Amino acid sequence: MAGSPAMDRLVESLKRLPGIGEKSATRLTFYLLRAPDELAVELAESLMRLKRETLLCERCFDLGDRSPCKLCADESRDDSLVCVVEEPADRVAIEASGRFRGRYHVLGGALSPIDGMGPAHLRISELEQRVRSGQVREIILATNPNLEGEATASYIAERLRPTGVPLTRIAYGMPLGGDLEYADHVTVARSLENRRKID
Repeated sequence: MAGSPAMDRLVESLKRLPGIGEKSATRLTFYLLRAPDELAVELAESLMRLKRETLLCERCFDLGDRSPCKLCADESRDDSLVCVVEEPADRVAIEASGRFRGRYHVLGGALSPIDGMGPAHLRISELEQRVRSGQVREIILATNPNLEGEATASYIAERLRPTGVPLTRIAYGMPLGGDLEYADHVTVARSLENRRKID
């Protein structure tokens, strides 16, 4: 960036965040330089509090402010139904639908040999232990519909098949409000495969 060493250091730090490239990092750095000191202090304190006060749930491996988390402590939820997601953000999306009342299991990523993410890096063994406890009657695999998510779902299905617990996969296809002419061929194919009868 050819600014001060402090500016260059902040740009390099911001670039490590997902979705932030050189231009965005530089723009944010200049914004923070012009912003009131209180904003910079508030941002720094928020980041430190985030790291200090966020815990990993001992049961589902979601992030929260306590362990077990609020959802795992909720006795009205169905212990026999477990939805497996890649990341805490995926859990948030499913929970926002208001349609799932079971438990969650956060893997902590997806299989990606290119990125060095193998089965040992994910919480698959913990899921297997959970299933073998005898309380689970269905596993819903809600990994992302991409190459890594599909590989992860297939791997988990192979690992859990011997338990006899039914495994289901979330359906996916055309999004509400989407146009067929703009959808890729894989999405259209999946929409046709996952069609359902109209009542």
